[in-house]
Amino acid sequence: MFDLENVRHAYDGEVVLDLPHFAGAQGAHWLVLGLSGSGKTTLLHVMAGLLKPTEGRVVVAGEDLTRLSGAALDRFRGRHIGIVFQQMHLLPTLTVEDNLLLAPYMAGLPQDRARAREVLAGLDIADKAGAYPSELSYGQQQRVTIARAVMNRPRVILADEPTSALDDVRSRQVLDLLLDQAQAYDATLVIATHDQRVKDRFENELDLDSGVPA
Repeated sequence: MFDLENVRHAYDGEVVLDLPHFAGAQGAHWLVLGLSGSGKTTLLHVMAGLLKPTEGRVVVAGEDLTRLSGAALDRFRGRHIGIVFQQMHLLPTLTVEDNLLLAPYMAGLPQDRARAREVLAGLDIADKAGAYPSELSYGQQQRVTIARAVMNRPRVILADEPTSALDDVRSRQVLDLLLDQAQAYDATLVIATHDQRVKDRFENELDLDSGVPA
């Protein structure tokens, strides 16, 4: 779940996000729409605790992120929030399996290779556990980033523009993967995009150009 109240953020005095209220229940699926520069990425970074807003209250997975800082915030994020960034951020010197194991390591959780293999199998890339990122196709790398995001069974999954650079077929495949994984863990899913092709898959929408949830 998440509950944002009167969240505003400014860079160099310019307001890039102004959101009076945005809330979603556990297990809900939300689409955040908006043109470039509307604040979509800023909103996800605020919800992930990667960015502290200039003003406002940010509750995610039952915790007020504005009250946490440092190692406590990092641990909470690692244990409860899965993030699919626009850039994949896979470490090229680590195998796929070891890239996944970074998620529990950074969250202060035990290393669990069986869990890593389970997640990879669920995304049909179990055979790539020992491969390096450079040996994967773009689609396989994207599956690995999703696998890393759900490695710790998060309560909230945030995805930033996961489909906008893809053709129609791959866009549907990635969206299916995200929705399936969110359902598997009863996680709240929030996807930020300007890709209008995905609108018919979501009942809940927030248009940052108007600031009104639908």
